[in-house]
Amino acid sequence: MPFDQNANVSDNQRLRIPQREAWLRIRGHFQQADAARAVGIVLPVGCGKSGLIAIAPYALGATRALVIAPGTRIRGQLGNDLRANSSSNFYDRCQVLSADDAFPETAVVESGRVNLDDIRHADIVVANIQQIAGEENRWLDELDHDFFDAILVDEAHHNTAASWQQVTSRFPNARIVNFSATPSRADGGLMEGEIIYSFPVLRAIEAGYVKRLRAKMLQPTELRYVDRQGGQERVIDADEVRRLGETNAEFRRGIVMSEETLGSIVDQSIAELRRVRQETGEQRLKIIASAVNLDHCIQITEALRARGLRAGYVHSREGSQVNERVFQQLENHELDAIVQARMLGEGFDHPYLAVAMVGSIFANLSPFVQFVGRIMRAVVQNQPGHPLNQGIVVFHVGANVARRWNDFRQFSEADQGYFAELLPEAEEITFTGITVEREPGGGGGLAPVDIIEERGVRAADMQPIGDPQAAALLQQLADMGITPDQAAQELLRLRMTRQDRREARRGALNDRVQNEAGGLLGRVGINPGGRTLDPRRQQRNFAWVAAELHRRVNERVGGAAADRQNFTLDQLDAAHDALPEIVLELEEQLRNGAA
Repeated sequence: MPFDQNANVSDNQRLRIPQREAWLRIRGHFQQADAARAVGIVLPVGCGKSGLIAIAPYALGATRALVIAPGTRIRGQLGNDLRANSSSNFYDRCQVLSADDAFPETAVVESGRVNLDDIRHADIVVANIQQIAGEENRWLDELDHDFFDAILVDEAHHNTAASWQQVTSRFPNARIVNFSATPSRADGGLMEGEIIYSFPVLRAIEAGYVKRLRAKMLQPTELRYVDRQGGQERVIDADEVRRLGETNAEFRRGIVMSEETLGSIVDQSIAELRRVRQETGEQRLKIIASAVNLDHCIQITEALRARGLRAGYVHSREGSQVNERVFQQLENHELDAIVQARMLGEGFDHPYLAVAMVGSIFANLSPFVQFVGRIMRAVVQNQPGHPLNQGIVVFHVGANVARRWNDFRQFSEADQGYFAELLPEAEEITFTGITVEREPGGGGGLAPVDIIEERGVRAADMQPIGDPQAAALLQQLADMGITPDQAAQELLRLRMTRQDRREARRGALNDRVQNEAGGLLGRVGINPGGRTLDPRRQQRNFAWVAAELHRRVNERVGGAAADRQNFTLDQLDAAHDALPEIVLELEEQLRNGAA
């Protein structure tokens, strides 16, 4: 058992400040006779959480540790940090252990690559939460209840109360340390366990571990939309846009999903990307955008491509091979923007993400912090204030994101006093409505309102996080009688060529057909991998439905001999408009066995 040896931690300058401080706090807590069994550690993105997990068993003097990751991607990353033969082994890289020390034996629980003998001879076992609390947990039944005496949970805010109970009851005597970037779970509840250590965001910015953050909030002087209650068009000012964003879930969805307002968010995000690229000379900087669902991913990707950006999207329904191809394009710097719907979560490490475009709704602080965290990783390590270490968050006032931004600035007690000294108070927003956030579409979801037009859009700077010059600059403007809104320049629409729009529209049509094919088969209960629909039994059902939808769309728009390559932009618009009706027709025919 290697965890009883002296690891080089407390005075190891290769470790980051929060790694050393949290390690000492964990050790001190569990040395107490009446120590609580479960504790929590809160570290911002980029502050060395994976490394802290690696050294935590030495603070506990553990016999055997179970490390729980939220998904397979982070499970693999943790495995690489912990395995003795890995080129990225943390113990070796940070000189926590010497060549003469016994490195812990690590087993990664991966289907087809692990067995019980591997687990029984391991010092550290790395698994994802589905293998602990889901249907894949059969291997746990073979282990004694005292097999693990330490459980380390990465991104513990993912764990619902039910899954947490399964873990704690399965190994009732194990000490538990939860790690996260926020103390709240995704469902709004608190992460289990007393928080014994928290490293404030501003300390991380000061040390150069993460980027300085700024936010751009888009405010129209006038917005025209269709009121669902009366079916009438309404024209409202900026204050009313804010109020409806705070209280009306349908309105918030309309803001992020309607072409007019979504276009403003996209344009401002591109403008910010071009600005930081020009200021720094670094052309690898990129946009990450959040979306509501798969169809919204396609919509945002199309908007970005129509404006000349290389954009791709990932979604859990796209399949691992498709998503991995997009990830590889991102790593190879073949993309300017990546769009996702709750897909690029914790542990995703790409420091060149510089602009966070908020295209979705965040009902709770935790998922917002996790999304913003994707742009927080510093490009130049340990150099606070470096031009490359800046991140920008772009959102619309009508999406009620300003509340999340102000929550983010104050989400830990340790931050509040420092914020009061460094920056003016955040803008006060009174939330007067209680809503349940759901995706539009099936299952009783909320449909977005139809935004028709917005005028006079301005990008107003929110109070920044970690910018020591912000208060002085704002005071200079105030002394001159200029408000930040007055100082902000009118947002210029980026020009799109008709060719760019047509190519983006054609690509989006293909993506939508693929999406609709999968949804249709699911609704009618037909196996996508079977061959029951093709009369010749050659094509799988998914391929047959997709091809049939393509054929019907082409025929509807261009006739029997239609050539989509030569479709005009108007024809492509007509194809998009016709697709929902065509899907319903084919779905009804499949239900009746008449296709």
